Amino acid sequence: MSKRKKFNEEIQRFGRSLLLPIAVMAPVGMVLGLAGALVQSYMIAKLPFLGNKALNTALISLRDIANVIFANIPLMFAMGVAYGMSKKEKGIAVFSSVLSYLVLNISINVWLTVTGNLAPAADMANKGQAMVLGIQTLRLDALGGIISGLIAAWAADKYYNLELPLAFAFFGGKKSVPIISMVITIVCGLTIPFVWQALTVALIYLSKVLLQDIIGTFLFGFVNRIFIPLGLHHVWNSMLRFTEAGGSYVIGGKTFVGILPAMNEILFKLGPTNEAWSLMPKLTRYSAQLQMVNTLFMIPAIGLAMYKSAYAKNKKYVKGIIVTLVLTAVLGNVTEPMEFSFLFIAPALFLFHAVMLGVSGVALYLMGTAVGYIRGTIFDFAIFGLMYENTRWYNILIVGVIMFAIYYFVFTWAIKKWNIKTPGREDEEMTTNTLLQEKKYDEIAKIVIEALGGKGNIAHVENCITRLRVDLKDQNLVDKDKIKDSGTSGIFFPAKNHIHVVFGPHVEFVRNAVDDELSK
Repeated sequence: MSKRKKFNEEIQRFGRSLLLPIAVMAPVGMVLGLAGALVQSYMIAKLPFLGNKALNTALISLRDIANVIFANIPLMFAMGVAYGMSKKEKGIAVFSSVLSYLVLNISINVWLTVTGNLAPAADMANKGQAMVLGIQTLRLDALGGIISGLIAAWAADKYYNLELPLAFAFFGGKKSVPIISMVITIVCGLTIPFVWQALTVALIYLSKVLLQDIIGTFLFGFVNRIFIPLGLHHVWNSMLRFTEAGGSYVIGGKTFVGILPAMNEILFKLGPTNEAWSLMPKLTRYSAQLQMVNTLFMIPAIGLAMYKSAYAKNKKYVKGIIVTLVLTAVLGNVTEPMEFSFLFIAPALFLFHAVMLGVSGVALYLMGTAVGYIRGTIFDFAIFGLMYENTRWYNILIVGVIMFAIYYFVFTWAIKKWNIKTPGREDEEMTTNTLLQEKKYDEIAKIVIEALGGKGNIAHVENCITRLRVDLKDQNLVDKDKIKDSGTSGIFFPAKNHIHVVFGPHVEFVRNAVDDELSK
């Protein structure tokens, strides 16, 4: 394997490792948003029963319980990255990542103390320091967790089978991993303060572009979609959410790095009546409101265009497929199955899609839209748009309806003009495939394995949120026609001997079935 290919695969793996903590944050964020909205004074004025002491106490308690997740985002990233990046002993990697994160913070604390740079409590924010798990340290935020996760994953893969001399044999094997992780972390913790300032300056420089009103807003939506085929959009999003690239914001005397911590403070604690709410349009332009235009309007418009463009003989079969793809986006915030249905057969349409997302983001921002959070489902729209004041949620409807019309006519015209083989436009008559709907994952697994050249041709299997990712020994053995029988909505080869098979939200169950079949 070439160094370039290996590097690209590791970057993709890293992007996927960020999904686990983000997947936890999304539903917890909905709970936090719902509870946070219902305890706002303006909401109680509208619905007096919310002022009931018992109910109000319960909602505040629920908000505080959910908020503990967001108070420990770096620790979540440490565990998520360790789990996602390790290939051998994932359990010991996660355990080691927690120890590594603790050691990282205390090591930096030691450096700050010894060098006389430990800031007084009142001046911590100005010095880029904060209390983390009871330790005063530099504000590495999510990056600190990522560093710990990477160290633990590397140590787990390299030393899980370490043999030591007999006198020290007890500390060998898996037990060596947390020890080695802590030693490496001490070195990092004592080194990071020297490079932290330079890294912060670099991210601040990058943020000057990304935080510009027009260019930065456009780039967010455009690059987010362009990175979809590479699986790197999660890295892009996380960089803006948790690092200096997303900006630094002073709210109530506290400094928040990245858009998500700042948004959490305003959305869940201060509320729409606080003066800090004026920052929301700058924060939300990088969050859910643009995805809502995509999931609630663009994807349905694409689906309608595909259905209307399908051959009459295939419409009764393609209707169920398209409805499923649309509902997957509207209800689950998963757009890849629909996007992959035209990405590789009509890249010009995907480029159009990326450009229009950027344009939509700029339009929402200029209209002062302030609908927060990280997912674009109809539920998020109801909670973070309709239930909060001063969000200007109606802008999403205005931009969305315009985009729906543009997308429907552009996609319908392009599909017919260039005879693009979108679902339903195959020359042969379609037959319905209900394996996914009927959850026959065992049958799907057998088809996938056979189509990929059999067990002997499969080197490694894993999955992200929508795709089965398989390393092959020889990609020439793949039967592209056969694999369609599994119910996949698309396949592609991002690298030689590496295939992605799209199953949408069913993918984890398909992957489990494939693992079971391979182990027989």
